[in-house]
Amino acid sequence: MGGTGMKAALAGPGGQVLHRARRATGRAQGPDAVVAGILDFAAELRAYGTEQFGTPASAAGVAVPGIVDEARGVAVYAANLGWRDVPLRALLAERLGVPVALGHDVRTGGLAEGRVGAGRGADRFLFVALGTGIAGAIGVDGRVEAGAHGFAGEIGHIVVRPGGAPCPCGQHGCLERFASAAAVSEAWAAASGDPGADAADCAKAADSGDPKARAVWQEAVDALADGLVTALTLLDPRTLIIGGGLAEAGETLFTPLREAIRSRITFQKQPALVPAALGDTAGCLGAGLLAWDLLDHTDRMEVTP
Repeated sequence: MGGTGMKAALAGPGGQVLHRARRATGRAQGPDAVVAGILDFAAELRAYGTEQFGTPASAAGVAVPGIVDEARGVAVYAANLGWRDVPLRALLAERLGVPVALGHDVRTGGLAEGRVGAGRGADRFLFVALGTGIAGAIGVDGRVEAGAHGFAGEIGHIVVRPGGAPCPCGQHGCLERFASAAAVSEAWAAASGDPGADAADCAKAADSGDPKARAVWQEAVDALADGLVTALTLLDPRTLIIGGGLAEAGETLFTPLREAIRSRITFQKQPALVPAALGDTAGCLGAGLLAWDLLDHTDRMEVTP
């Protein structure tokens, strides 16, 4: 589930993707319509699977944004979808008649990246998505840590610039106010005088040697390195996976970021820093992994993106 679109798939016993589908979230019609759309979409996929493959799905997984209580199966809150306390797992289980797993979108995407994507084989990984905001997923032995209250991995709200720009979370100087794709877009639009300029434009300008662009880009890299070093000091991941829109800049981001991290660490071990591999399919594939976990297929899971 995303703010504007839903991505779904049917996965076979070996994890191979058998069918993909997309549709609009329909949030303009309100939260009740969004929930109804999810239920209808899942039911259509189940019917398609039965028709095409002769058997219905054995389990389902769904990944949603916002605050998610995975233990209770409740979508607690999502500002961009307008819902509160939706018992999504129970609603889907009733509609589909199969076990259902509910996960947080970034943690679920991180699960896929860590288990079958860029972090495949790593016993400890940290996945960080640099999008409109910044969020992370802490991976341990093939699973992602949700935390006691479902907030684990919120690296975007580590304060890296005390007293800095206000964040909607209520703090000042949060990492995502300086190093998210949205923050870089905002900073470059101001520096360039072009209100339509975005982070991708900044990366291109920095590559071409524009001093203003390089200054904006380096400020973001430095803030990101500060946040990541705090995280790796606490978590000691073997692999650090960076995804999201800002990661699409490739080595324009990764080369200075590796150097910035290297210059900041002392006793810590620098993890392998790699780009995410699954793109916008990560959350969908992760939802499939959650579903197979319900059926105890974790150790045999292989996914072909």
